[in-house]
Amino acid sequence: MTILTQENFDREVLNADKLTVVDFWADWCGPCRMAAPIIDEIAAETAGKVKVGKVNVDTDIELAQRYRIASIPTFLVFKNGELAEKAIGLQSKEDLVNLLK
Repeated sequence: MTILTQENFDREVLNADKLTVVDFWADWCGPCRMAAPIIDEIAAETAGKVKVGKVNVDTDIELAQRYRIASIPTFLVFKNGELAEKAIGLQSKEDLVNLLK
């Protein structure tokens, strides 16, 4: 799991050589806290194949604005540096895994 910030986002996500899922979240968000163990499981199960990162929308406001994050949690999937999939709100593990296909 990679903590993503304005400083490392382009390098870690847009220039990544593998599929990358980004979780936009905040400490105060109940659904985000519920999604955290699901994201952790996906990160563990796809290690080496899929990169998983998290963006705290309270500390990295610029990234949230850049991707027009209006509700959290929001999950963005990047393939070859391009936004490929998007899911808003608490998702089941199955739904998140399906975004990676």
